[in-house]
Amino acid sequence: MSLNNIAIIGLGLLGGSLGLAIKERLPDANTTGFDRDLDVRKRAGELGLVGTVADTASDAVSDADLVILCVPVGAMSAAASELAAALKPNAIVSDVGSSKASVSKALTEALPGATVIPAHPVAGTERSGPDAGFATLFEGRWCILTPPEGADEAAASSLRAFWEALGSTVEIMDAAHHDLVLAVTSHIPHLIAYTIVGTASDLEDVTQGEVIKYSAGGFRDFTRIAASDPTMWRDVFLSNREAVLEVLGRFSEDLTALQRAIRSGDGDTLFDLFTRTRDIRRSIIDMGQDDAAPDFGRKHD
Repeated sequence: MSLNNIAIIGLGLLGGSLGLAIKERLPDANTTGFDRDLDVRKRAGELGLVGTVADTASDAVSDADLVILCVPVGAMSAAASELAAALKPNAIVSDVGSSKASVSKALTEALPGATVIPAHPVAGTERSGPDAGFATLFEGRWCILTPPEGADEAAASSLRAFWEALGSTVEIMDAAHHDLVLAVTSHIPHLIAYTIVGTASDLEDVTQGEVIKYSAGGFRDFTRIAASDPTMWRDVFLSNREAVLEVLGRFSEDLTALQRAIRSGDGDTLFDLFTRTRDIRRSIIDMGQDDAAPDFGRKHD
């Protein structure tokens, strides 16, 4: 199944990066794009994120072999409904959302009879908007496909080949399992970051100026995560609430045990935990998902 015409709905960080990656790695493909924000559409045209910026979602998808929704997960249903009538009969509809069960349900309900293959490129930065996009965002990163039961195998294979062409390593996964995995690896870490940064700013005996001035590496890295798009992350937590609450419950239990160890002076428990977590960090580096450069590779004058 050839994917010569590709439509991107939503032209922020992920949508813009997708358009630039296609231009660089699939130069024969035709791209169209749409964003509900007129200013974003204008900026996307100036930056050349896609070949053609359409005035409506319907215009963007009318000739598309592949439609990729790059909108917050809470907006998937509305975005899909807006373009439903203009879809080609055999078009593949996918997305880039970080929760999959809710997105799969939203898209299949909004697009009855359409070929829906949800996807999640595990890539991003704390920045957002069309100016944040760059062509290499997906290179060397995982992209998880979660085809629903009975999905068209040829369509899934074509989508896999598409993401591999952009430099991603593709994994096939059940949507519910994906949501649990991402709750552990992404959603709860973001929730912790938002919480600790909020707690620091609320401390009565520590001024906001001191929090900013004396931020050490650990807190500074939390603030980077906590700077992520608030609309996107609000929708992620609401759409993946069951998995998030399950993992959050386990985290709360582990945090209580850690609190108990600190209170009782149980250094052995602390040392064992810190040793185990350091080994996990080393495994992430060994898999090529980060590098071992000091201070996360930051440049210092």
